[in-house]
Amino acid sequence: MRRRVLTRAIRDLLRAYPAVALLGARQVGKTTLARTLGGTYFDLEDEVQRARLDAEWAAVEAARDLIVLDEAQAHPPLFPRLRGAIDRDRRRRGRFLLLGSVAPGLMKNVSESLAGRLAVTELTPLLAREIPVAALNRLWALGGYPDGGVLGGSAFPRWQTDYLDLLAQRDLPDWGFPARPGVTRRLLRMVAAVNGQVWNASDLGRSLGLTYHTVNGYLDYLEGAYLLRRLPAYHANIRTRLVKSPKIYWRDSGLLHALLGLPSAAALLDQPWAGASWEGFVIEQLLAALGAAGRPHEAAYVRTRLGEEIDLVLELGGQRWAIEITMTSRPSPEDLARLDRNAALIGATRRILVSRHAGIHGTPERLLADLPGALAVLERGARQGRALPPS
Repeated sequence: MRRRVLTRAIRDLLRAYPAVALLGARQVGKTTLARTLGGTYFDLEDEVQRARLDAEWAAVEAARDLIVLDEAQAHPPLFPRLRGAIDRDRRRRGRFLLLGSVAPGLMKNVSESLAGRLAVTELTPLLAREIPVAALNRLWALGGYPDGGVLGGSAFPRWQTDYLDLLAQRDLPDWGFPARPGVTRRLLRMVAAVNGQVWNASDLGRSLGLTYHTVNGYLDYLEGAYLLRRLPAYHANIRTRLVKSPKIYWRDSGLLHALLGLPSAAALLDQPWAGASWEGFVIEQLLAALGAAGRPHEAAYVRTRLGEEIDLVLELGGQRWAIEITMTSRPSPEDLARLDRNAALIGATRRILVSRHAGIHGTPERLLADLPGALAVLERGARQGRALPPS
């Protein structure tokens, strides 16, 4: 089994908290990871196992080993019980590991019953740090789901299509998503078509015959199911007006490529949308890696009304990072000069141009790097940060 970088963080959290919630999309490997930690396992989507948990609750509460509760959002009566069990012995750590595939459904119960008693972390599809460097392009093309992505490439795109169909027909409706499956499928395809663009709910709503309020509500569900990432616009008092709407990215590039009809991994660079796909892939890898490492950060993008743009702005390690992403393997001095100009608008203390050119070049404050290099630089920067100068 491939070791996940989040494993160490989960062990650390279990030593510090009575309970930990491990969230993430369906089929990213939450159950597989949880089973490596040992303990007793309950699948709470299974009615029989819910009944077993109820019947054995006294033994569960007294158990000295870890109790793993999979798809915890499927059994709301569990949460008051957990609160009571934890409160009766607040000094015990590492008692419960809750797994969940939909953030709003689980976090509503957590906030009502387990606030202050539980730590939350997220497992993503496989990350660049979890595969050989030689497989990075394959990860971009096929995505990171263990069964249908980079490790199971012969399944692409059938696995991804079946996965999204099951979400549309069963999982999303079970989680309260109000759209009919046919509307959901159209919505997913249309959001794929605007991947990496500034979100315009009105335009999408007109195409679907829906109000922009309804489309924004649907977006909340898809984000809560870990399919999409909403990257907010950067807000600051600078001399030019900023675009204020978020950008939307598909979190797994394999799902995106299946929706866009990618015929094969070899054909990826020939697609007209490849640049936006690469941008979203890099952003997801950077942010997911920081999350898995437990590095506090805030992320946004910059676009001014005059067309100046920074793909990713990070507040990380006491510094402001301006990160520009280009698909080329031959970045030019003009690319770096443009990044310098745009980074100066927001007072960025460090800047990185991420391209497909191998290696790391430049100074700590101004770098040209490939994706593995950018990941390494950000990790070091998060550990060795210093205070930001006044803006």
